[in-house]
Order: sequence, then structure tokens, then C-alpha cells
Amino acid sequence: MLRHTFLLIPLLLAAASSASALTLNLAEIGPRLRTSHPSLKAARMVVEEARARQLGAGRLSNPSVGLDTRNETYLSPGQVILSLDQSFPLTKRLRLEKQFTGQLVTAAELEVKDAERRLISEAQTLAVQILAIEQQRSLRQQQTALAAKLSEFVAGRAKAGELSALDAAQAQVDAQRLIVEARKLEGESRSLLGALKPMLNLDPDDTLSISGTLPDMGVPGKGANWMIRADYQLAEAKLIASQTDIGLAKANKWEDVRAGIFAGPEYQNATGFDRRTNGVIGFRFSIPLPFWNKNQGQVAEKTAAAERVRLEQAALGKQIRSDVENARKDMQTSYDLAHETRDKLLPLVIEQTGKLEKAYENGQADLLTVLRAREQRLQLEAAALDAVRDFHLARIRYETATGKHAPAIPPAATAPAKPAIRSSPRP
Repeated sequence: MLRHTFLLIPLLLAAASSASALTLNLAEIGPRLRTSHPSLKAARMVVEEARARQLGAGRLSNPSVGLDTRNETYLSPGQVILSLDQSFPLTKRLRLEKQFTGQLVTAAELEVKDAERRLISEAQTLAVQILAIEQQRSLRQQQTALAAKLSEFVAGRAKAGELSALDAAQAQVDAQRLIVEARKLEGESRSLLGALKPMLNLDPDDTLSISGTLPDMGVPGKGANWMIRADYQLAEAKLIASQTDIGLAKANKWEDVRAGIFAGPEYQNATGFDRRTNGVIGFRFSIPLPFWNKNQGQVAEKTAAAERVRLEQAALGKQIRSDVENARKDMQTSYDLAHETRDKLLPLVIEQTGKLEKAYENGQADLLTVLRAREQRLQLEAAALDAVRDFHLARIRYETATGKHAPAIPPAATAPAKPAIRSSPRP
């Protein structure tokens, strides 16, 4: 048994060494996800597929070679005819096909950009929640230290007979409650890290930690340039491609003309066993006439599809404007709440709690009043941290709605209005 144990030790050490450790801050989440997310790697292959289709678009069809033989009869000579035929479009179909596939490549690239925008938003949301939980854990640890100190003080006074043993037990219960809350927050943080790992192409056994703190709060002004957003640019690209598709459907009204040349020997036996051989060469040309099928159904279908794309783009623009403004208002609400809680309410509660603690030490207040005051302070401090967290979650929604982290076009290209920024130190 001992021998097998020693054999397992190298395997366990090798497994432990194979797990990697990664530490990222909030700003590094986007670049890491952009290069590592498995879904984005697969999505980029769609772009390569569209480029491959573009290589084969806009080309003439292959020519055809024919061989025609005819036996000699009393009425006609024998022939061996070799022909070469090629089809040519009467319309600008080939140019439209090349243009249309190029527009589909652009659309595929924008789809990847939009996937980046949504995935970065999801990953940053998880990272903000993790950082917020770490702040809540730090707050619980501070409160636990204060509760432990109070518990020791009460226990010492209780042994001396100056305070009730019930107060000592109550103080110990309060300290234990804070420890349990900290462990619960630790479990929530572990769960969020587990959800974030596969997005960063990490294995479950790999170690991931989010460093740093939440940045300072600042509420942007109105007039954000949301037109750089990838899905809006994708809708614009689809609208342009739909117009090209209509032109291609109209061009397909006329089928390709066919032209060819043919040549070969012609022979015939005359009377008296006199064999005569001649040559024949010619040119042929055919034009299909659009009498019965003018491709009207496909033209009508593509026209309706273009109108649908136009309406979808208009609806998307309204939805984006609404999302941007709602996120900005949520940022303002959380900013005001954090500012009011941290700067106005919390100092009053801290002062009152300190007075009650001194009064309790002097025997002028009961323990329940002190614990209630501490609970109020904890709730306000936690509410302030929650307001900061909610602000940054709204900020991520705002940046996602404006396409900040995965813009389809450079922001300077659209000459956006510069929003006014109101900022304050981090509460």
C-alpha cells in the first residue's frame, strides 16, 4: 500500500503543475477574451468561409468542348466536328456577384465584432461582480474584527461579573454571523470565477484572480456616438447588400448568351471511288429570350427583403438609443445613491455608533442597542458598495450599448459629439 502511495505522488505533482494561474484586472478582460474565447475563434472561421466564397464569385463559367461525328450517306457527306463554346453574361451580373460576396464578407466581419461586444460585456459584468464581492468580503472582515474585539471585551467583563453572560453570548453570535456571511460571499465569488474561466479559455482546475479595484465613477453626458456599434453597422451592411441583391436579381432576368466556334473535315466518296475531302469552319451564337420567365418573383422577393432589413435597422437604432439613455440614467441614479450614502448618511451612523459603544462601556447603554447600531452601519456600508457595483454594471451596459470596446469603425470617422463627463473620487 505504501508503495502505491509513493507512485501516486509524482502523478499528483504533475497534475498540480499542469494547472496554470492567471491574474487580470478589469481593463485586461477585453483583450484577453478577444484573443482567447473559443466561440470567437470559431466565429472568425465564418469570415474565412465568406472570403473563400468571394474567390469563386464573379467568374465566367467554364468553356465546353464538343465532338460531333456524322456518318456519310447518299444524301450528306461524313463529318467530324470539334467545337468550343463559352457563355457570356449580357448584364453586369458578374460584377454584382463579386460586389455582393464582398459585402457578405464585411457582414461576417461585423458579426464577429458584435459577438466580441456582447461577450466582453458579459465577461466584464462577471469581473465587476467579483470585485464588488471582494469589497463586501473586506467590509465583513473589518466588521468581524470589530465584533471579535467587542466579544472579547464583553467576555472579559462578564467573567469579572460586571456584565451579563447573555451579553457575551450575544456578542459571540454576532461575530460568528459575520464570519458566515463572509464565507457565503467567498462561495459566490468562486462561482462567478468558474463562469468566467471558460470565457478566457481556462480549464476548471486553472487558477483565476481579478486584481485591482473598481475605477472612479463618472457619469457621461448625452450625445454618445452609438453608430459605431457593430450590430448597427451590420444592419447598414445588410441594407447595402440587399440593394445589390436586388440588382443581381434584375440582372438574372437575362440568361447568359452562348458563343462558340466549330471546325472539322468533311468527306464524301464520289463515283468511281473518287474520295473528296473538304474542311468546314463556323461560328455559332445564341441569345436566350426572356419571354416566359423574367425573374419577377425573385426581384419581388429581394425587394421585400430589402424593405424588411431597412425597417429592422430603424427599429435597432431606436432600441440602441433607448438602451444608451436608460443605462446613463441608471449610472446617474447609482452615482447619486452612493454619494448620498457615503458622504451624508454613513458619517452620522459612524458617529452615533461610536457614542453608543462608549456609552455601553460605561454602562449607560445595553448591548442590543450597540449591535443594532453596528448592523445599521454595516447595512449602509454594504449599500454604498452595492451602489458602486450597480453604477459599474450600468456603465458596462452603457459601454456595450455604445459599442465602446468593439467598435465597428473608428470613433473619429463619424465625428461624434464630445459628451460632458461628471466625475468624482471613488466613494
